[in-house]
Amino acid sequence: MSDKAQKPASNAQRAVRQLREMVFSGELAAGSDHLETELAERLGMSRTPVREAALLLESQGLVEMRPRKGVRILPVSASDMREIYDVLTELESLAAERAAEAGYSEPELAALAGAIADMDRALAAEDLEAWAEADDRFHAELVRLGGNSRVRMIVAMMSDQVRRAKASTLFVRPLPVQSNEDHREVFAAILAGDPARARRVHRDHRRQARDVLTGILERMRLRNL
Repeated sequence: MSDKAQKPASNAQRAVRQLREMVFSGELAAGSDHLETELAERLGMSRTPVREAALLLESQGLVEMRPRKGVRILPVSASDMREIYDVLTELESLAAERAAEAGYSEPELAALAGAIADMDRALAAEDLEAWAEADDRFHAELVRLGGNSRVRMIVAMMSDQVRRAKASTLFVRPLPVQSNEDHREVFAAILAGDPARARRVHRDHRRQARDVLTGILERMRLRNL
């Protein structure tokens, strides 16, 4: 197959990546409408890969394709996030339990400890973006340590929506001091080989995070009515 035949697929993948980042960063604001020609110009490519990328992002719940109006950036839904967090809570709590059963040594938990240390430094500097990045690493590493590839796959499917919701509420939520403490306690339970404690602490942590996030999203929706 020639390079020319492969180019549209490559451009579509690049369009997906760039459009997703523009949505997460707020460059493409929730509720805004954008013509395919506008997006194509901003990305420096033709309309075809942009349309393909938009269709994929529509299937992921990030955008809506509207006839003659182009692409609408969908707002983050509190009800959607409540459902997603309910699933994540159970899957990540299972991962915490399995990680505690695995008998990991302290060196094997270095990445988990490093994420917590980075979260502490970010919080001390009130750098919420750095905190969110370290928080994402903690949860991804926790799921990896759980050792269940299907759990990892399902969690990965939901990561975009969670990341977007966190980004949209990051600067209106209380400083996440308790979140850091919860992560430390989960780490301690895994290192001590205490599956029940690891599962319980992480479940409580995720439920609290769900309630804070969806509460903020509900208030944001009401203010915009």
